[in-house]
Amino acid sequence: MTAVSPPLMTTTRTAAIGGLLIALGSTSMALYTPAMPTLVAAFATTMAMVKTTLTAYFAGFALTQLVCGPLSDAYGRRPIAFAFLGIYVAGSLAAMLASSIEILVAARFLQGVGAAVGIAVSRAIVRDLFTGAESAKVMNAIGIALAIGPAIAPTLGGLILEFADWHALFVVMAVVGVAALTVVQFALPETNAHRDPAHAHPRRVVTTYGRLLRDRRFVVPAVTMGTSVGTIYTLGTMLPFVLIGRVGMNPMNFGLGMLAQTGSYFVGGLVARQLLRHHPADRLVMPGLILAFAGAAATLLLDGWIAPSYAAVMIPVGVFAFAVALILPALTTSAMAPFAEVAGSASALMGFIQMGGGFLGGLAGALFADPVTAFATVFPAMLALALATQVVGRMGSGSRVGSPPCA
Repeated sequence: MTAVSPPLMTTTRTAAIGGLLIALGSTSMALYTPAMPTLVAAFATTMAMVKTTLTAYFAGFALTQLVCGPLSDAYGRRPIAFAFLGIYVAGSLAAMLASSIEILVAARFLQGVGAAVGIAVSRAIVRDLFTGAESAKVMNAIGIALAIGPAIAPTLGGLILEFADWHALFVVMAVVGVAALTVVQFALPETNAHRDPAHAHPRRVVTTYGRLLRDRRFVVPAVTMGTSVGTIYTLGTMLPFVLIGRVGMNPMNFGLGMLAQTGSYFVGGLVARQLLRHHPADRLVMPGLILAFAGAAATLLLDGWIAPSYAAVMIPVGVFAFAVALILPALTTSAMAPFAEVAGSASALMGFIQMGGGFLGGLAGALFADPVTAFATVFPAMLALALATQVVGRMGSGSRVGSPPCA
């Protein structure tokens, strides 16, 4: 028998590096949200213009994934991660020095471009090294970082604003970016054994993405993630205006209050880790989606039957966050498993769909004049779409969607 070579990194090391890279993008968005009302006065502008900085970040983050994923398939995970993290640090410094809202919009776009590499490369690294149950366990650990990042960042952002001005937020982002560069340089080996410069050719890129979008093994879990896990990003754009604007919390209390989301996801991640010891990851998907939808649906009672309050808003969000931890490992693993040679592209497209779901949810919320109405409409609607996608996907498949294919 041929001996099987051990992976280049342990599951713990892979999860730690992947968690750092994947949390960078979502944390950079959420760390900034408590400062949005402050920036209106700082730049003598409107809230609509300040929201444009968030839109610019979303656009750079979502679109650039489609570029850095294929580049990592072509030239390797390390050099592409290093290059884009350098762009992120440059964007953070430009934002810190911004003298006008227009410059801040451009700097935030540059940040999004650089941060995009984290979500694309981290999942590809896991696929390079692990499959099946091991992959699900690593994705579970990385998923905790993915949700903890945007949940704990508003808390940190609120505390920073309590003792310093908005410039300090971007100093923190630059420092974290330099730390990520250092980790990539000294702790991340090259994991892509299928490097091929042809993967970066525009025609090949289009062909690869077309193939992924025609394959239900990718589409069903990716769209389910886009409308469920992607809701985390939508909530990041809505909750500051619900809890600060309507409930009346100050930025610091808002940041501390968001720990409810963090704690709920963390507990869900621990529960998922224990369940994965005894059950296949795909068995957690439907119960998780049903629970997530139940939490989101509770917000339909806001304003009409229940007055908006911290508890009325965050208990449903906490139930949702707990449930997301149950579904993320299986959905990520099943979407990536069949595509080893283009893992970067598959990860990038999945991330694009996930961010795109959050972005579209945020746009839908902007159509409502009242933030509570937007929250209580868009939040349950996105989870209803996620549940419907999974149900229809299972009806059209001979096996459970969420199960990795047999080797």
